[in-house]
Amino acid sequence: MATTAANTQREMIGCEEYNLYSSLSEDELIKMAIQQSLEEDPAGQSAAQSHQKSVVTGPGEAAAPSRTSSHNPPYQIYPWQRLAAQTRGHAHSSSSGAAWGVRRRYDGSLFSTPQPIELDPVVAAIKDGDEKAVCNMMKSGKDLSEPNKDGWIPLHEAAYYGQVGCLSLLQKAYPGTIDQRTLNEETALYLATSRGNLDCLLTLLQAGAEPDISNKARETPLYKACERKNAEAARLLVQYNADTNHRCNRGWTALHEAVSRNDLEIIDILVKGGAKIESTNSYGITSLFVAAESGQLDALRYLAKCGADINTQASDKASALYEACKNGHVRIVEFLLSQGADANKANKDGLLPLHIAAKKGICEIVSMLIPVTSRTRVKRSGISPLHLAAERNNDDTLEELIDAGYDVNTTLSQERSCLYEDRRTTPLYFAVFNNNIYATELLLEAGANPNVDLINPLLISIRHGCLKTMKLLLDHGANINAYISSHPTTFPATIMFSMKYLSVLKYLLDLGCDAISCFECQYGNGPHPALNYRRDRLSDPQQSKQPTVIQFCDMVSAPEMSRWAGPIIDVLLDYVGNVQLCSRLKEHIDSYEDWAVIKEKAEPPRPLAHLCRIKVRSLVGRNRIKLIDTLPLPDRLIRYLQHDYTQ
Repeated sequence: MATTAANTQREMIGCEEYNLYSSLSEDELIKMAIQQSLEEDPAGQSAAQSHQKSVVTGPGEAAAPSRTSSHNPPYQIYPWQRLAAQTRGHAHSSSSGAAWGVRRRYDGSLFSTPQPIELDPVVAAIKDGDEKAVCNMMKSGKDLSEPNKDGWIPLHEAAYYGQVGCLSLLQKAYPGTIDQRTLNEETALYLATSRGNLDCLLTLLQAGAEPDISNKARETPLYKACERKNAEAARLLVQYNADTNHRCNRGWTALHEAVSRNDLEIIDILVKGGAKIESTNSYGITSLFVAAESGQLDALRYLAKCGADINTQASDKASALYEACKNGHVRIVEFLLSQGADANKANKDGLLPLHIAAKKGICEIVSMLIPVTSRTRVKRSGISPLHLAAERNNDDTLEELIDAGYDVNTTLSQERSCLYEDRRTTPLYFAVFNNNIYATELLLEAGANPNVDLINPLLISIRHGCLKTMKLLLDHGANINAYISSHPTTFPATIMFSMKYLSVLKYLLDLGCDAISCFECQYGNGPHPALNYRRDRLSDPQQSKQPTVIQFCDMVSAPEMSRWAGPIIDVLLDYVGNVQLCSRLKEHIDSYEDWAVIKEKAEPPRPLAHLCRIKVRSLVGRNRIKLIDTLPLPDRLIRYLQHDYTQ
């Protein structure tokens, strides 16, 4: 495990996770790379590993970039991606110019070797700014225009280290190399810009360096200046006619980059230098969209003042307002609406900004959107923001939408309902499915109908075993004898769902659930057909052939229910009069010796007192049975009618 962790760390330091080290100096970064080649500490872990662990697991770990994130992370670590990787005056550098094994690949990444390496004397001289040594090398006939194996020539090194004197000497001696590229296709001008070496940048531009040569990612020096937030470098490049509308390999322009960093000075330089504010990247996203999505209010104000389209939409039809709502940028939403942003532009999925705000549960944004969102457009979308608020348990948002008058009985369109296996349609179903008692009560108090969905929410509350939700639903008219039309049974689905919870079954029967239907078998004492019951998932209400109607005796005889059959029948018999057990039920009861008493209990005639209780309960009626304790009857009789056997 320790070896794997060490290998992973080397890969991360050497390649992609450079954004984790943006706060370190060049010397610190080089030290970290050098330490990888040192032996492990007494705990079996190198110092570099220890540092890496603290960085990777810390709270500042970078999130995955969104579709509008910049082409590169904010601070790409070029300073430590060098061949001449030794610290100034560091103990690990020898007097002979050797440095412990830190090498650079052609793509700029570092790797370590166990043996010290000899530094190139040309690079060492340039790094130290020793112009005399450079001149002497040229006079001795040494060709300082030859690239190394990584494609770097001394001119690149001078631009990188900011040694303008050496740079001028090399440029004048080899004028044809001014735009020569490394294997990573980086010019000296690009390297000088990346490092912020303005003197070198100006010298190269004055010498005729082409400002628009890009690297492998099609990033130009101007793009890099924006990424580094270096306004002076951007100004120089624009003055020397750098293309302000050049796109990187993902369509990202310098203006996109500057806006993503909210750098008004650079934005102003670019716009005045000819940058098109409506340029889009590969996702159809403009700079204003970037400002809205990333929450850059100052940049947004500037672009709006310049006439940028406030209703710009990406390729997936998401508007800038939609993205601002999605990311919870309250002030951005407020500004966009004040500038006339259309809250009724839907994305490709038909969702409006109000939908995404309700889904995210951002009440302040929901409040701003409710007055400007068309109820007709919401209805046309096939989904209400109530559905999304209920689905995500955003109770405050749900309450605000209810108070605003959104219909609690609105249903999902068929297309959206089909996305759910259980074919749910109402906000109430979402609340009950999430076992959210507060949201359930909110919706019911606002008039939600508990009997709309294909699968009654009461059945879901039974599956959860939540008596409080059951009571709420039943108090507001939920059908205690609910069936599922796509999976028909001869007895209520409420009984089917509660079979394994005898206390819940008894609770439902006490409130008038239909028990007699469980004993109405079409075969009676005659022979039953062989069991061929396959328990289908509750998934397809549009079945191609007529589904088989399941009888109670078939259900309790199924392997997964057979061991519960006796107790279930015993409870049901308390709520029926004289009934006839069918031959299958008798056969099943006979297979368990302990259940003989149940068979005797079912034999007619039933006790007169019991028959009277059944008669009184039927006369009271299912709608009033839960209020039986308010009837002017003796307490003992009331308890008897309620099947309360405690005396």
